[in-house]
Amino acid sequence: MEWKTSDGLTDYEAAVSFMEARVAAIASGKADECIWLLEHPALYTAGTSARIEDLTDPDRFPVHSTKRGGQYTYHGPGQRVVYVMLDVSKRGHDVRQFVKQLENWVIAALAEFNVKGEIRDGRVGVWVQRNDKPLSPSGHQAEDKVAAIGIRLRKWVSFHGISINVEPDLSHFSGIVPCGIQDHGVTSLVDLGLPVTMADLDVALKKTFEEVFGDPTCHSTPPETD
Repeated sequence: MEWKTSDGLTDYEAAVSFMEARVAAIASGKADECIWLLEHPALYTAGTSARIEDLTDPDRFPVHSTKRGGQYTYHGPGQRVVYVMLDVSKRGHDVRQFVKQLENWVIAALAEFNVKGEIRDGRVGVWVQRNDKPLSPSGHQAEDKVAAIGIRLRKWVSFHGISINVEPDLSHFSGIVPCGIQDHGVTSLVDLGLPVTMADLDVALKKTFEEVFGDPTCHSTPPETD
């Protein structure tokens, strides 16, 4: 499997084109699986379940329609995007189990920084409790989303993937209702008070991938300048 890391900001449509080609090559046995770590310029993406009323500021950033699952998400500088081009047919032919593994991967990576990530029924993404915030009007502990997950499969090969907030401008999320959820906020590792860098997160992701998905034979490519 190849780990691909890109420096700078990667154009969204160029990234989709790469994924489309790589997924086809993986499905035909002509290329290795690939995990691509990158950042995008500020933009919104609309998944297959996106509702137009959740795009509250359509002129703020470019909006890209995408065929991944989910609703509206934000991508931008300071957010680690993890595109997963993996052969799910070799991983049990179980889409729900695969998504659970992605969730567990994020949770394991966050645990490297002593952050307890959690999953909530009916809410997409990985969440953290905010004990530093007041209780909600209903008396529940405040929770913020720190990572989003949305994938697509073609011939049992996955693409799109995960976004984890390291140090993005959190005000940029205000142009959408993230993942259609209005009652909870968005946070980042730095917002939680952790001086985590993108490189720190990458190390944690690579370490915990093997813990969650097994021990594949991997090789890495050097960072690219886009």
